Amino acid sequence: MLYPPPAFRFSVTFGSAGRNRDNAFREVNGLGPELETEALVEGGQNTFVHLLPKAAKHPKLVLSRGVATMESGLLQWCQEVLEGGLAQPIAPQLLHVFLLDQDGGPLRVWAVRNAYPVKWSVEPFQSTRNEVAIERIELAYAGSNRVA
Repeated sequence: MLYPPPAFRFSVTFGSAGRNRDNAFREVNGLGPELETEALVEGGQNTFVHLLPKAAKHPKLVLSRGVATMESGLLQWCQEVLEGGLAQPIAPQLLHVFLLDQDGGPLRVWAVRNAYPVKWSVEPFQSTRNEVAIERIELAYAGSNRVA
């Protein structure tokens, strides 16, 4: 096993059963918490500022890939949430991001809890480029942790 592992082989599953596997992502970005802090100036001391911890926050998880077919379960879920006008309650999903070894087995696994789409966009089309059409799906989530 290589250490550190290369980051170019990965996959994403979504749903509690993990049956909806989608390996076609170009990039996954936004894994991991960040601790917010509040600055507190020390009274009578002008030489330093205390940074007090607040709550942990999570950036949006951004998935980038070639524009998917209409059969994509992830695309169907995004359409239900983003184009449904909130007629139905949003059903958050459990996602897993797998960093894979050369044989396709998981080296590392991150669980992303209570994720739901907040933005779906397509990168600009340009007649001067010869590249794949890319879509970006941004997900808000309640928390993540590395499970393996």
